[in-house]
Amino acid sequence: MPKQGKRIAIKLNKQAQKKCLQGHPWIFENSIIKQSADGEAGDLAIVFHNVKNNFIACGLYDPNSFIRVNILHAGKPVQINTQWFRQTLHAALQKRRNIRTEKTNAFRWIYGGADHLPHLIIDIFSNVLVIKLYSTIWYPYLDEIISLIKEHSFVETIVLRLSRKLQELNPIYEDGTILYGSLENESVHFLEGGALMRANVIRGHKTGFFLDHRQNRIQFASFARGKKVLDVFCYNGGFSVHAATGGAKEIHAIDISKKALADAEVNVNAQNSKATFVSHAGDAFEILEQLQKKKNQFDLIVVDPPSFAKSNAEYDGAIRKYRRLFSLASNVLANKGILLFASCSSRVSSEDFFALVEKMAAQHSLIELQRTGHDIDHPPAFEEMNYLKCSYLQKEK
Repeated sequence: MPKQGKRIAIKLNKQAQKKCLQGHPWIFENSIIKQSADGEAGDLAIVFHNVKNNFIACGLYDPNSFIRVNILHAGKPVQINTQWFRQTLHAALQKRRNIRTEKTNAFRWIYGGADHLPHLIIDIFSNVLVIKLYSTIWYPYLDEIISLIKEHSFVETIVLRLSRKLQELNPIYEDGTILYGSLENESVHFLEGGALMRANVIRGHKTGFFLDHRQNRIQFASFARGKKVLDVFCYNGGFSVHAATGGAKEIHAIDISKKALADAEVNVNAQNSKATFVSHAGDAFEILEQLQKKKNQFDLIVVDPPSFAKSNAEYDGAIRKYRRLFSLASNVLANKGILLFASCSSRVSSEDFFALVEKMAAQHSLIELQRTGHDIDHPPAFEEMNYLKCSYLQKEK
């Protein structure tokens, strides 16, 4: 392991201590009532019971965030060393061992706090692995983690991605640095349910691709044969690609980015599909209104917008946008057509989102067929991670 920093003893207020005992991996700055010393990023913080003085948990100290400590382990005391990291990485990989098949070779290996490594993400695309950091706490441990990852023979290349915040904090590395191996092209090919996909691991959003919708995309394909499809907020065409492999006859894709639409078209055309691909570049709300005025109708629609509420202050605006999107999509949905309506806004709870869906569905003569959430490699271990919500609906008339 790297040279250990300071060990900091802390105690928490009653409410935070209760959450810590229940396994929540974040300790906020204002919940610490006693601290033995100032800390630097990556120092090991030991949480002690504020009355009994016994060990509760340990985690990594972050002086640059209001989430001051990220818990690695709770319960009985352990040594946070090379063996602990090896076992943690191995346990997470074992949970996902059934995902990697002949038809699928991309998945999330580490999902932050759900895998006891808060603010650390590891995604695999074929033999290329992408590490994304959301906190400076991981800089002192990065070399050790890379060494442990390299013990697995399927990893040929390791790319480092940094959150926007880390890019602003005088980073040690540049975003998109290749830490191990090499890349012929920054867009990496991989398989998802038999479909040929691409992830731009150097410049793409997040780690280059949104793996959390894998099963939704595969299921979407099962509805697509012979259908006219609309993919709203398509990004690089994940749903469009699966619609093509599912036998869609015509695919319309909407995105504000012309580059994303161009990538989506390349990805669809790579499927050896006969589907016609039509791009619509611009604001999704405006384009949906235009399609409605032209009396366009679609048999299969997916609406998968970016997060509309990155803070609690944006909640009301997000609800209004979801209502409007639902109405616009319903108005261009053909009789007996299927709509997949999704939200990735963590500030909008599942309860609120599905209540909105139920109300809007009643107004537009849709019946709900199914609800889904995160794929199995994105387990929402605590409420703040429970962001993805999806509803499948069918128009009755």
